[in-house]
Amino acid sequence: MALDQAYVNQIFLPDTYARGVPYELFRKLRESAPVCRVEEPAVGGWPAGPGYWAVLRHADVKHVLRSPEDFSSHLGATQIRDPDSPADLAFARTMMLNQDPPDHARLRRAVTAAFSPSALRELSIAIEARAAELVAEVRPLGEADFVPLAADLPVWTLSRILGVPEQDRQLLVDWSNRVIGYQDPDYAGSGIADPSGLTELGRAAVARRPQALTTPDGRPVNPRSRAALADMFAYAHALAEHPPPGSIVARMREAGLSAAEFETMFFLFGVAGNETLRNGVPGGLYSLLTHADQYRLLNRRPDLTASAVDELLRFWPPVLEFRRTATRDVALGGQPIRRGDKVVVYHASANRDESVFSDPDRLDITRTPNDHVSFGFGPHFCLGAQLARIQMSALIRRVIAELPGLELAPGAAPTRLVSNFQNGLKTLIIRWR
Repeated sequence: MALDQAYVNQIFLPDTYARGVPYELFRKLRESAPVCRVEEPAVGGWPAGPGYWAVLRHADVKHVLRSPEDFSSHLGATQIRDPDSPADLAFARTMMLNQDPPDHARLRRAVTAAFSPSALRELSIAIEARAAELVAEVRPLGEADFVPLAADLPVWTLSRILGVPEQDRQLLVDWSNRVIGYQDPDYAGSGIADPSGLTELGRAAVARRPQALTTPDGRPVNPRSRAALADMFAYAHALAEHPPPGSIVARMREAGLSAAEFETMFFLFGVAGNETLRNGVPGGLYSLLTHADQYRLLNRRPDLTASAVDELLRFWPPVLEFRRTATRDVALGGQPIRRGDKVVVYHASANRDESVFSDPDRLDITRTPNDHVSFGFGPHFCLGAQLARIQMSALIRRVIAELPGLELAPGAAPTRLVSNFQNGLKTLIIRWR
């Protein structure tokens, strides 16, 4: 039975996800229209878009992600919303995330060494120590908002990787808020309240922060555009003048990236690497605390942490969707797709596909194998996937072990991020004995 178009369009609207991921709608679409047309109504001050094909089944999502010859990351970049101008599109295309092979592989090789097994082993020791510090700081309180606690670890980790001084870590949070949380008024207007504690480079960046940018016809400027992130890129170039040895910034300089490639690579690490964990870890803990049997099992069996982390990522995927653009006329899921059409894969739907996961709406931390697509698939499989697992494991394990009787604070319902891209929580108040 055909579904009403307005009902289908809910998977595009950011406000939908402020109420929760529409898993029931995804289920109905997988059954009746697994590749379906979604409209892009005007929202958030931006005009209506041309619409796109939503891909909901696990097999079709993986097919799109592993077939860049048919579904390009480069042609239209990887966000549903089209860049504002040809110049913005050209800039976005320089990002590794928005490249197709072989250029994607060239950029990936420039930073792969930072994620080698030996580099991760060394980093994991520091991550464990930092997770212990964070939990020790809040343990005497008996109650805390877990979101800022969880957000600290990826920001701290990325600062080490990038070579960003400790005093400037808050800049990474500000940039992430503007880029990822731009659909949410609580995040879009955030900033650095007091820049006095930043380094000289940091204060100079804050002074260059663009204010309320609009296009010539009065629309809000895409927050991922070069103009909207002028302060971030100025900071990146200043940092690169004397990069800490061994940092990714130093590696990027040695690799001979162009100015635009360097800027977008810094963006990718500083924002994407931060935001995924910032949303995934609170979402994972919330999932555990709302499934008491699984929380108790993990408390008794910390040896299940590895499988638990993958199950939490399946159950609460930090990234809801990604876009591709058809390079030629193709058929997918019985639908004819024309060259140039937007094609948007929904990780959140694929992770609940009944044909792949038994009882998919049940959280099961013993689930193995676990073929979730929360880290993507194909040539763009997340370069930092193992680092993300290390951080999530360290913090979840430490919280469960050292905050006894952990539960959601009564009367303090979590608040969700308004975003059709990131599956996030803005607050998660927890308490313990």
